[in-house]
Amino acid sequence: QVQLVESGGGLVQAGGSLRLSCAASGRTFSSCSVGWFRQAPGKEREFVAAISWNIDRTVYVDSVKGRFTISRDNAKNMAYLQMNSLKPEDTAVYYCAGAKNRGSLYYTRQSLYDYWGQGTQVTVSS
Repeated sequence: QVQLVESGGGLVQAGGSLRLSCAASGRTFSSCSVGWFRQAPGKEREFVAAISWNIDRTVYVDSVKGRFTISRDNAKNMAYLQMNSLKPEDTAVYYCAGAKNRGSLYYTRQSLYDYWGQGTQVTVSS
């Protein structure tokens, strides 16, 4: 079993930066791919970024490419989402998620994730 706890959210002006952290407990975290998702008010939760268990592959939704960077430190059981050049449309609750290894390096579909954090609010003011 893996438990995930996000932190690092907050209020920032447009153009600013935030770094989200995801602290994991459980010995199997290093074998999980990690994803970040977000849910804006009145909208469905959407995929943001994912990183493979071996840190070799990353994938991003088009709207954050070049601005966000996903990373992880398996030795520390941590994952991160560095968010730069933030826009008001990035305002959402951000969730960290872990997916068991099912043969793919990473996953973009929410249904393939087994573990979820409680979320952290990111608010970008214009």
